[in-house]
Amino acid sequence: MLVLVAPGQGAQTPGFLTPWLELPGAADRVAAWSDAIGLDLLHYGTQADADAIRDTAVAQPLLVAAGILSAAALGDINPGAVAGHSVGEITAAAFAGVLDDTAALGLVRKRGLAMADAAAVTETGMAALLGGDPETSVAHLEKLGLTPANINGAGQIVAAGTLEQLAALAEDKPEGVRKVIPLKVAGAFHTRHMAPAVETLATAAAALSPADPKIPYVSNKDGETVSSGAEVLERLVGQVANPVRWDLCMETFKELGVTALVEVCPGGTLTGLAKRALPGVATLALKTPDDLDAARALLAEHAGA
Repeated sequence: MLVLVAPGQGAQTPGFLTPWLELPGAADRVAAWSDAIGLDLLHYGTQADADAIRDTAVAQPLLVAAGILSAAALGDINPGAVAGHSVGEITAAAFAGVLDDTAALGLVRKRGLAMADAAAVTETGMAALLGGDPETSVAHLEKLGLTPANINGAGQIVAAGTLEQLAALAEDKPEGVRKVIPLKVAGAFHTRHMAPAVETLATAAAALSPADPKIPYVSNKDGETVSSGAEVLERLVGQVANPVRWDLCMETFKELGVTALVEVCPGGTLTGLAKRALPGVATLALKTPDDLDAARALLAEHAGA
């Protein structure tokens, strides 16, 4: 059984979309999406620098577009489940048929703008903690007023809060934590600081007509498999201001009997976590079209095509 997963914000790098646009029809497809959402994805995916694509309002649609484009390049595939990390959940909703591609990109465009506006209210950020005991780390973060915004498993928790709180964390790490690494994101995502974005996203979601997932959809909220399109959409809205439980998603992958994991473009982050938390599971990250043949082979072996 194979699970198809989509990365979240921070996975993007300058020019990462360039090789994908050489595939037949890809540039035209991305140009059409750009027109639909009022954002030049072609420019940001090929020419923009790291600062430009760090902007939440740009990064999120860019990631969803790249994920949909790279998954489509695999052809007619049949994964056993889909999931995404943070904004990658919208990509996964498109994989599962909950939203069509244009609806997914329209929703993520509104999500990115709303979260960027919320992040502008207070100077906030995020930092990854490597190592340590999860319960000890979470208690320490809460003592400092920080939120464990991403509990990723494999010895990784991401803390979020004000810059002052993060500075205090750098000086006072939880017991057993080896490193605290500031992340290149523009706000404290998945915390109370994002509450203003929830109402905006709820209004946007109310205008959509989701279908029920055609493929089992594993949710960041609690790692549960969701079978209702309306519930997927409801969870996508609430997820903006609540922690990502990727650790629980990976526990569900184990329970489902997953034997392989493919991470769509720009892959790498989630395959890295899977290698540590899911021993024995074959993994592959789609970085460029050169990875497509290997991914198709893995799909044929573990999922069928």
